[in-house]
Amino acid sequence: KGVIIKNQDEGTNDRPYGHALVAGIDRYPRKVTKRMSKKKIKKRSKVKTFVRVLNYNHLMPTRYSVDVPVDKAIVNKEAIRDAAGRRKARREVKGKFEERYKSGKNKWFFQKLRF
Repeated sequence: KGVIIKNQDEGTNDRPYGHALVAGIDRYPRKVTKRMSKKKIKKRSKVKTFVRVLNYNHLMPTRYSVDVPVDKAIVNKEAIRDAAGRRKARREVKGKFEERYKSGKNKWFFQKLRF
């Protein structure tokens, strides 16, 4: 599952098709129970994220929406061109997603998409 950070409906010179910058979850947090220790809960609550430019044809929109305030200065198309910028952008998104997960909002977003 992912969130669109910036969309480009008309396309650009290097990508002449509609596309979007998407931030999403690669590895979902694992199940947590009451009897687990704080250390184990902390380890299981980690999220692996991705930041990628995707063609609209490869996206499936839903009625759901998640409002995650991501810093657009760090997460943008120019930043993810090189490896260091991509790493920084992924770290920014990971922090925001984990913060949202721990707050308990949007529980459906942090569960694997089963279809």
